[in-house]
Amino acid sequence: MRKPDLTITKVAATGWTALPASLVLVLLATPMLAQQVSRDQDIVDLRLGQRIMVDDGSCPAGQIKEVSGARMTAAGVVRSAKCIPRLGPKRK
Repeated sequence: MRKPDLTITKVAATGWTALPASLVLVLLATPMLAQQVSRDQDIVDLRLGQRIMVDDGSCPAGQIKEVSGARMTAAGVVRSAKCIPRLGPKRK
């Protein structure tokens, strides 16, 4: 009679362990979903904290420019740009 109770408890504990693990996987995959454009002028509406990859050839080989919304001012979002390692194959 006690064995079914233990089995149910064990399944419930496994479910709670899988939830944080799946959350970590989603957070790690988020940079792969970043938008990529070919020019800075193609970025129309940059939000605070948003990151967009710009492949305009201004960074060294193996790197890509990342433009992000860095600060909020009265005039709008201030952009910040830096070269970061390219994590995947070059996209057109």
